Amino acid sequence: MIDKLSMFMVLAREKHFGRAAEVLGITQPTLSSAIRALEEQLGVQLVRRGSRFQGLTPEGERVLGWARRIVGDARALQAEMQASRKGVTGLLRLGVIPTAMPRIAELTGPFLRRHPEARVSILSRSSDEIREQIEALELDAGVTYLDSEPLGRVQSLPLYRETYCLISRDVSQGPVDWAEAAERPLCLLTPDMQNRRIVTRHLVEAGSDALPRVESTSMLAILSHVATGDWAAILPRSLARGLPLPEGVGARDLVGEGHMVGLVTARREPHPPLVEALLRSADMIEKSNQ
Repeated sequence: MIDKLSMFMVLAREKHFGRAAEVLGITQPTLSSAIRALEEQLGVQLVRRGSRFQGLTPEGERVLGWARRIVGDARALQAEMQASRKGVTGLLRLGVIPTAMPRIAELTGPFLRRHPEARVSILSRSSDEIREQIEALELDAGVTYLDSEPLGRVQSLPLYRETYCLISRDVSQGPVDWAEAAERPLCLLTPDMQNRRIVTRHLVEAGSDALPRVESTSMLAILSHVATGDWAAILPRSLARGLPLPEGVGARDLVGEGHMVGLVTARREPHPPLVEALLRSADMIEKSNQ
């Protein structure tokens, strides 16, 4: 049943029998047969079928939640037994919001040094994607904002507080407030990024309509516009320090307390060994920042 539930999870994610079969490395008839066998075993219809996949039934949606818990626990059990023989090994899939990328090695570096048989795949994801993919068992953990939008069913641990800078060719020195920043022609990240939604709230509170002249998913595109002298940008301080700013471009701190960024994992006890080890590394960072 665990194998069939795993197949069902992939089908629910891909929403297409052919793509799901390709991901699983099996034929489409084999996948269809497994899903029908699971339906017979549970005594309910899970998938709406026509000429193609038409979604999950209400029973299918309920089974998907159970499948994620059962398969997650089974994988955690297997990983724990392996760790009892070989120590912490394997690949940790870590989703990270783009603005936290310059600081991610503060977490993964110590983790990898303590566990030389472990590997980490660091994937750039939005905060929404991190939440959804942890729930779907596609990520083991994520680094995202903790205090701005609902986190969902996750366990969280603070890492650092994100503060912001105004990036421009302005030669002025010292901090700047959000009202002054709001008067600039701005180039910002796109609204699907939580950082942009945070910045927008600050600008609106400062009396701005928060409509940038330019928006982009690319930090390089934003900085290339700022370099012309016609635009300014608002970026996290750690990102401004981690990126090579164009010649003549500087950063001024924006006044405010900022927002907490931290590690999130599925709310499950016990955690798989890789996740438990990462939580210990994150806990050491939190204690060092106190």
